[in-house]
Amino acid sequence: MNLTLKQTIVLDLLEDQQHTEIIFGGGAGGGKSIVGCYWILKQALKYKGTRWLIGRSNLKALKETTLNSFFDVCRIQGLKPESHYNYNQQAGIIKLFNGSEILLKDLYNYPSDPEFETKLSSLEITGAFIDECNQIVEKAWLIVKSRIRYKLDVYGLVPKILGSCNPSKNWVYSNFFKANKEGVIEQYKAFVQALAIDNPYISQHYIDNLKTLDNASKERLLFGNWDYDNDPTSLLEFDQILDLFNNSHVVGDPTKKAITCDVALMGSDKLVLCYWLGFVAEKIIVMPKSDGKQVIDAIEQMANTYGVPKSRIVYDSDGVGGFINGFINGAKAFNNGAKALNNENYKNLKTQCIYKFCDRVKQSGYYIKDALNKENIIIELSQLKRAKIDSDGKLEVVGKDEIKKIIGHSPDFSDSLIMREFLELKRTGFFV
Repeated sequence: MNLTLKQTIVLDLLEDQQHTEIIFGGGAGGGKSIVGCYWILKQALKYKGTRWLIGRSNLKALKETTLNSFFDVCRIQGLKPESHYNYNQQAGIIKLFNGSEILLKDLYNYPSDPEFETKLSSLEITGAFIDECNQIVEKAWLIVKSRIRYKLDVYGLVPKILGSCNPSKNWVYSNFFKANKEGVIEQYKAFVQALAIDNPYISQHYIDNLKTLDNASKERLLFGNWDYDNDPTSLLEFDQILDLFNNSHVVGDPTKKAITCDVALMGSDKLVLCYWLGFVAEKIIVMPKSDGKQVIDAIEQMANTYGVPKSRIVYDSDGVGGFINGFINGAKAFNNGAKALNNENYKNLKTQCIYKFCDRVKQSGYYIKDALNKENIIIELSQLKRAKIDSDGKLEVVGKDEIKKIIGHSPDFSDSLIMREFLELKRTGFFV
């Protein structure tokens, strides 16, 4: 293998006794997937009878891209199918002639599939490489890491997990890139920046093609810029979103208890319930599927548990949420498309609450104490953006349907969070 300097640095980290989590991330064409496949193959050949994992968010994409890189590495190393290894496509297993195995795994299902962790509970592996790890949630990364224990003591190995990715504003950015940049990364973690120009073996035509991309794509894929998405339409900066989970200076106000609820029924999106002490999100409950009675019971139980008056409960009354009216007397119906209150210049009530929520976030006025769903919340809040930025009309935001297309699911967490501002808006016959 003709390795680049960056690839050699990554391999050195993978073979030391200190680092257990390594990210090789940045621009396209830096040889990220190749070095991951090379490391897995090298270790599997060196330590007979071991078991390794190559994962990605989508198994189809893994087989169409990462697996091809693996076969390229095998060819370069002089390994031949049927002679040195056998690939069982249906089982997703590559068996080497020395008894070692390489498992191909789809890691997309968490948290949409509550049984994801159970599916991997019996898995024992010796090490793992996750390609495009920015496309999985942090929980999936940690679950895979927890399964690295197979024959480690037999060979005196340290558990290792390698991730490759292009720049993305999520847990990889905050836990690895940003932490490394600021010099606060944990000793057991390592980040190596990848760039196409670091790879002397890549075609100049590929570099030239990257130069023709739009500015955002060029920043990400050519220059490896992790802050590429400083979008002027974004209502929140990424660091402001991260601060939400660290703003412990925000003290809960027991005189302003509240519940906000983004409603979903069986077959719909998630039901998200937030219990608030003032502007502190103390508890967030998620129900992936629920019928009408379960929704009512969940709201009532939270209200009774924390002593929240019915007048301080806000629920999404659009669509399936409309049935709540009459079952919880005194609760406030939130109609997304209703006229903005107080004659303010917003397209509708939801837009008004989104802007008010973001303004308070910018002032460090919110604290999300319950961080169990941190990853999903960050993804959804990152999509709060102004629409029609050049328009002189009422302020608008990117619609829910468009956000759903981008992130692959309904923004249920952000919808529930922004409803907290509804209780701060003055309106006739209501006192906060």
